[in-house]
Amino acid sequence: MSRVTARRKTIRLSPAGRIARPDTLAVEEPLEIRVDGASLTVTMRTPGSDIDLVHGFLFGEDLIGSVDDIVSARYCAGTDEQGRNTYNVLDIHLRAPVDIRSRHVLTTGACGLCGKTALDEVRTHSRYPIPHESTTISTDILATLPKRLRDEQKLFDATGGLHAAGLFTTDGTLLAAREDIGRHNAVDKVIGWAVRENRVPAHDLVLVVSSRASFELAQKAVMAGIPILAAVSAPSSLAVDLAAESELTLVGFLRGETMNIYTGEHRLT
Repeated sequence: MSRVTARRKTIRLSPAGRIARPDTLAVEEPLEIRVDGASLTVTMRTPGSDIDLVHGFLFGEDLIGSVDDIVSARYCAGTDEQGRNTYNVLDIHLRAPVDIRSRHVLTTGACGLCGKTALDEVRTHSRYPIPHESTTISTDILATLPKRLRDEQKLFDATGGLHAAGLFTTDGTLLAAREDIGRHNAVDKVIGWAVRENRVPAHDLVLVVSSRASFELAQKAVMAGIPILAAVSAPSSLAVDLAAESELTLVGFLRGETMNIYTGEHRLT
C-alpha cells in the first residue's frame, strides 16, 4: 500500500543557526473514484482508510444510502513509473446502477450559487432528517472530546500537517477517528466507517473535527443524520445557516472549557 508519510530535505533556520536535516511530511496523493468503471471524481487525500473514504463520499453525495448499496470496492491498476500499483484508483460496483454523468455533486453545490440554493440542495437530498428531540450531551463531556481526538492523531504527531475527525457517543466514547490532509476527507472516512458498520442514520453520535466547520462539513453531518457537530475553530456563515435549517447543533471554538454555541443549544446540558 501507499505510504502515509515521506521524508524530504529541509534547512531549518533558528536562533541557534542553520541546520540541514530531513523532515517528515504527510503524503498527499490523488485518489480517483470510479463507479462501475466510470470516473466520478478525483480527490487529493492521505492514503489510508480509502474504503471508508469512498463509502463516506458516496453517502454524502446521495449515491448510496447504506453499505448494502455497494457490491464491491476494489483497487485498479494505477501504476507508477516502475509499473507498481499506486493504489490510487478505486472502482465501486453499485447494486443499482447510477448514471453519474447526470449527477450534481453536492460538495460543490455552493460554488457559483447563492446560499439558499446550496441549502436547498442538501435539504432535497438528505435521507435522514435530524429529529428535534434527538440525543443530548453534557458540556463537561463535550469539552473533553477535542483532546481525546488529539490523542489519536499519531500522523499529526509525526508531520504536524493533518486534520482529524472523530465520532463519539454522548458518554465520550470514541468510536472512530481518522486523519487526512483534507478535513473533508477525514470526515468522509469516519462517516464511511459508520456506513460500513450500519451506524447511519447516526442520530446518537457526535462529530468532532480538528478544523473549522465549513458548509461542506456541516453538509456531511446533516446527510448522515448526525445531530451534533463540534469544531475547534470557527464555522462559516453558510454552515451556521445550514445547521439552523437542518436542526443540527453546531459548536465552534471548542477549546478547553469554552465554546461558542451557534445552533441547537437544547442538545447541550
